[in-house]
Amino acid sequence: MSSTNLAGAGAEPFRVFVGYDPREDMAYRVCRRSLLRRSSIPLEITPIVQQELREAGLYWRERGPTESTEFSFTRFLTPYLAGYRGWALFVDCDFLFVADVVALARLAADADPRHAVLCVHHDYTPTEATKMDGAVQTSYPRKNWSSMVLFDCGHPKNRAALTPEAVSTRSGAYLHRFMWLDDDEVGEVPFVWNFLVGHNRVDPADEAGTAPRAIHYTSGGPWFERYRDCEFADLWVQERDAYEAEEADKDVDGSIQAPPAVVSVEVDA
Repeated sequence: MSSTNLAGAGAEPFRVFVGYDPREDMAYRVCRRSLLRRSSIPLEITPIVQQELREAGLYWRERGPTESTEFSFTRFLTPYLAGYRGWALFVDCDFLFVADVVALARLAADADPRHAVLCVHHDYTPTEATKMDGAVQTSYPRKNWSSMVLFDCGHPKNRAALTPEAVSTRSGAYLHRFMWLDDDEVGEVPFVWNFLVGHNRVDPADEAGTAPRAIHYTSGGPWFERYRDCEFADLWVQERDAYEAEEADKDVDGSIQAPPAVVSVEVDA
């Protein structure tokens, strides 16, 4: 994939996999709308729905007490679901994109061939004991690195390490710290594409360079009562209201679709 033909005639859609949790259904819908509305290139957006993966026999680990969402581990199936081919973006559902995701597609297209993943290298230690709707908050090295990841799905190390078997059995430390990779295989994305609410700050001396492109309500967003007045809540509410108005105009129920190609995934030899 070359950054010069991302939007050219016949170009494949840029694939985005969004972590889905039933209790954050509206967050998923708003995240999806924010991606589509601002994108200048075709997108293929797939929710990663744990129940669908279980029914397909692709995920079977028991949920642990520190898993705050249903996609805590299923995110690492992104390369598999993408057929171990090309680049794909994974993002938590609690994101609001306020800029064109084509910039991330270009980063992927122009990435160093060594890089198996690209992500924001946060230095983040949460201070609260709980988050969201009372879920246990955890702290570990490389916290939040895996909340937004560009995967080179065909990279040999991703093909070897990120199988359904591994994702269902490997430890949280192994997966969330990218321990199947060497440090120089984990490329970096500017922090503005995973702007942590309550942690990252806009620098008044460099607003253009530090203003968020993708807002991450990592502790909880305004769809939870506890965070209804959090920073950037107004932007999320505006996007939600616009989504609901569109759905009312279409007069449809707006139910999400099951992920395509979950049951049968073709993998190039």
